[in-house]
Parts: sequence; C-alpha cells; structure tokens
Amino acid sequence: MERNIIEPGKLPLLLALTAFVLTFVITRAVTRRIRAGKGPFGNVKAGGLHIHHVVPGVILTVAGGFGAVAGGRHGFGSALSAVVFGVGAGLVLDEFAMILHLDDVYWTEAGRQSVEVVVLTAAMVGLVLSGFSPFGVDDLSEDELQNRAGVALNVAVNFLFSLIALSKGKTRMAVFGVIVPLVAVVGALRLARPGSPWARRFYRHRHRARARAVLRAYHHDLRWSGPRRALQDWIGGTPDPDPPPPLERG
Repeated sequence: MERNIIEPGKLPLLLALTAFVLTFVITRAVTRRIRAGKGPFGNVKAGGLHIHHVVPGVILTVAGGFGAVAGGRHGFGSALSAVVFGVGAGLVLDEFAMILHLDDVYWTEAGRQSVEVVVLTAAMVGLVLSGFSPFGVDDLSEDELQNRAGVALNVAVNFLFSLIALSKGKTRMAVFGVIVPLVAVVGALRLARPGSPWARRFYRHRHRARARAVLRAYHHDLRWSGPRRALQDWIGGTPDPDPPPPLERG
C-alpha cells in the first residue's frame, strides 16, 4: 500500500475510483426505488423541469478535475478533489446513454450502454491502479526494478494482444483482456467478428473464413446474450419493454 499506492501518488486515484463505483451503485439503487414508487426518494424538479443527475455530475466533475490539477498528487486537497471528481464522474456516466442519444433513454434498451461504460471505466481505472509504477517510488532495489520491468513488459505484450482482439471486433474481451492476460490471448486467436476491421482486411478473399466467422458470431450471441442481459439487468435494472408499433389505419 505504502510503496505502490501512497508513495507513487496513486491515493487520489484510489479515492476517485472508490467514489465513482459507490456513486454509481447508490444512484442506481435510488433511481430503481423511484421507478418502483418506493421510499422517500423522488425526481428533482425546478419549475416543472426534470433535473437529471448528470447536471450536478458535470458540475462536480469540473470542480474536482480543476481541484485535482491544482492540488497535485499529495495532500488533503488532492484527496478531496479526487473524491469530488469520482462522485461527479459516477453521476455523469450513469446517464452516458442519455448524453449519447440526446434523449431520455435511461430505462430503455439503449440505456444499457451506460452500465457497460461504467463497468469498462472502472475496469480500466482499476488496471492503472493495480499496476506497479516505477515512478515516484524512492530507493528501489535491483529486485524491485527487475520485477517492475518484467511487469511492464508483460503489460505491453498483453496490450498488443488486446489491440488485436479489438481489431477483431471483440471489444469486451479487449478491455477485460488488459486486466486478465488470458482473455486477451483468447480474443486475439479466435476468429474475428463479421464487419470488424480484421475481417474486412484478412477475410475479404477467404470465403470459408468469412462464413465461419458469421456462423460463430451467431452462435456466440445466441449463447451469451441471455446471461449478459441478466447481468446488466441485475446491475442497472430491467429496461422498459418497447412500445408496440402503431396500428395502420386503412
């Protein structure tokens, strides 16, 4: 903790990540209670206008970001700014889908994108936090330097596998593969998804490979779409059913 978190100045990052995750969890719990009509919570309105929590989130993110830049990596000010930034980022990314679509899609199928972005953001920040940094640590022994050099080399190789997996259209495997090396290797070795940059470049004249890629993607989506939706519903809540199409009038 002292050598790899506090001394390199990663404590603000740890505080920001903790505040980010807790804010998302608490916000989802509150919004689900509001949606169910339970508890003392309710939507915030001003003059009939619904104030989404992305609004205070933007304010807190800006305030925490500028405070963190001014405060450096050590001291109470930087720690407080990191917490403020984490809270603001949690509020903003919880409504990422609404910002992306410029529409209130929070409880729709498109709103699942917010949950995915939050999970991926937390995973990436956790990767940065868990990595051993050779910078900012004083009096490193030769063994520590060799260990950190080995970790850096492994991260670089694993990142290359993750880039290959990303080019094959396997976004989730690429992101989580940065954290778990085996996931990146599997994603890099398996067939690319149809329409991915890798498939367009290397499967253009390989009809059998292209057909196998289409078939494998179909079976993969059929097998994993249900569990993935169940996990997303457990984290972020079940979206509202799509409204039926309007009846045609003859």
